[in-house]
Amino acid sequence: MNQLKKNHFYLIETAKKMISMRFRENRHHFAAAVKSKCGKIFTGLQLKTSLGGAEVCAEAVALAAAAEEGVTEIETVVVVNRIGDIIAPCGKCRELFIDYCPKAEIIVPGVGGGKIVSPHDLLPMRSSLLKEAK
Repeated sequence: MNQLKKNHFYLIETAKKMISMRFRENRHHFAAAVKSKCGKIFTGLQLKTSLGGAEVCAEAVALAAAAEEGVTEIETVVVVNRIGDIIAPCGKCRELFIDYCPKAEIIVPGVGGGKIVSPHDLLPMRSSLLKEAK
């Protein structure tokens, strides 16, 4: 399941294009691209603030853009940094993926540029911890 395909590279390039066009120091350091099951692509930029806890991740912005159009079935997600490298999502975004696109393919750094993992791969103990808390 972890091999990148042509459509994955297109999504990565979409995110890279977004950050290269919109990067602004202390504003937008990351861009995300999400592809819906119907094939539509949504992008998002990180909204960095002077108050660190108030930042909004690029992945959240892209997922919100999809939701705004009524698109809820997300197939693939990728996030890149300001120089276009694929990066792993933060903990908050990993939680978002579990809640909003639990069956999506998440592109993370890997040999040859990237690899595919599931949201559950990113938070492997989440379900068992939730069961214990009940």
